Amino acid sequence: MKLHLVSLGCAKNLVDSEVMLGRLIKAGWRITQDPGNADTIIVNTCSFIESAVNESIDTILELARYKNNGSCRRLIITGCLPERFREAIAESLPEVDVFLGTGAFNKIEGAANGTLNGRNCILPDPNLIPFRRQEPRIRSSACTAYLKIAEGCSRHCTYCIIPKLRGKQRSRRLEDIAAEARNMVSSGVKELVLIAQDTTHYGTDLHPPVPLYRLLEEISKLSDDIWIRILYGHAESIDDSFIRTVAEHPNICAYFDVPIQHASDRILKKMGRNYSSQDLYRLFDKIRSTVPEAALRTSIIVGFPGETDKDYESLLTFTNDIRFDNLGVFIYSDADDLPSHKLKRHIPGYVARERFERLMASQQKISLRNNHKHIGRIYDVLVEESSENTSYKGRTFFQAPEVDGTTDIYSADLRIGSFVTVRIETVSEYDLTGKVV
Repeated sequence: MKLHLVSLGCAKNLVDSEVMLGRLIKAGWRITQDPGNADTIIVNTCSFIESAVNESIDTILELARYKNNGSCRRLIITGCLPERFREAIAESLPEVDVFLGTGAFNKIEGAANGTLNGRNCILPDPNLIPFRRQEPRIRSSACTAYLKIAEGCSRHCTYCIIPKLRGKQRSRRLEDIAAEARNMVSSGVKELVLIAQDTTHYGTDLHPPVPLYRLLEEISKLSDDIWIRILYGHAESIDDSFIRTVAEHPNICAYFDVPIQHASDRILKKMGRNYSSQDLYRLFDKIRSTVPEAALRTSIIVGFPGETDKDYESLLTFTNDIRFDNLGVFIYSDADDLPSHKLKRHIPGYVARERFERLMASQQKISLRNNHKHIGRIYDVLVEESSENTSYKGRTFFQAPEVDGTTDIYSADLRIGSFVTVRIETVSEYDLTGKVV
C-alpha cells in the first residue's frame, strides 16, 4: 500500500509529519511522491493564521480529487486544522475520511488502515499525550534535522492560538533528547535544529527543572563536526547562562532567533508580552557584547488592534537601531477565537499592508548593509544541494534553513552534507555568493 503525505506549516509540524511517516513505514506502507498513485493521502495541516487555514483547506480540496481520479481510497487530515475547528470541520469537508487532532498522531496507523471502528474525528486532549522516548522518523533532509525538545506553550499571548491547539508546555527529558540527537549524528546529520513553541523556556516544567544550557552542553559533546542551532526563543526566557553557553561552544551556532512581535510598550502589553522595549534593547546589547559574532533574527506583527502611527514609528525606530540580520514580518491575522479579537480599534487592511511594505523595504536596506560586511570574509558553509553551472547551495551559521537566505558556492565536486570553507565575494539583500578556499 502506498501513501502520500503533505506537511504544511512550521518545522514543529514537519517533525510530526516525519514521525507519522516513520510509524507508517514501520507498519509496511511505502511512500510515493505522486498523489495520483497513492492509496492513502495525508495532509498535516496548519491553522496558526488565516492564510495558513486557507492553504490547508485549498490543499485538502486539491488532493481530494484523487479519490475520484486516482487510486486514493482514504484521505486523512491531521494536526492543527481539526484541532482548532473540532467536529465542525468534519461537516464542512465531507471528502475527508478521518480527522486526527494534535493529540492523536499515534492513531495514524489505524486511520491509514481503516481500523478506527468508524470514528472519523479523533480529538483527544493534547495535554494528556505523553512524549515517547524515541519515535521512528523519516527525515526530509539527510544533513539537517529538527529536534523537538518540548511541546505546547504555557504563555498567554493574546494573538496566539497555539496553547489551545497544542496544550501547555511539556518538556522532554534531557536524556531522551540527547539519545535522539546521538542517533541523528551517528546517521550523518550535520545540523541539529532545536525547536519548541518556546524553546528557551525548556525544562522549567520538569521536576526538578532542567535549564536549557544543560541540554546544550550535553548535546555539544556529541561531535565537534556539527552545528547546533536554536530556533523560537523568547525574550523573557533568554538568560545569561544560555548566552554564555552559546559563546563558549564553537559547535553551537551564534544565532539568536528571538521573535519580539513588536517594540511599542503599549502594543506589547496588549499582546500579552511581559517585557518593554528597554528590556529588548538591553537583551540584544547583552547578546552582542557576550557573542560579538552573533546573528540576530526576529519576527514582528504589524496591524495589531490599536496600533497607532506612533506605535508603528517606535517599532520602525527599534528595527533600525538593532539592525537585525534576518527579520520576518506578518500582518495581524484576526479570528473570533482569539483574545485579541475583542480589543478595540482594529486596523484597516490597507493600513496594515502599507506598514508591512514599509517595514520590509526598510529591512531590505538593513540586510543589504549587513551582508556587505561579509564580503571578503571566510565562513564554513554546509552544502545542501547542487545546481547547474558547477555551483552548489549551502548555508552559513547565520542562515537558518527555510527562513533565511542561502550561500551560492562556485566549485566542482562538492559532497552534499559536508562543510566547506568559502570566501564571500558578492552579496544581495538576502543571499551570498562565494568560492571554496
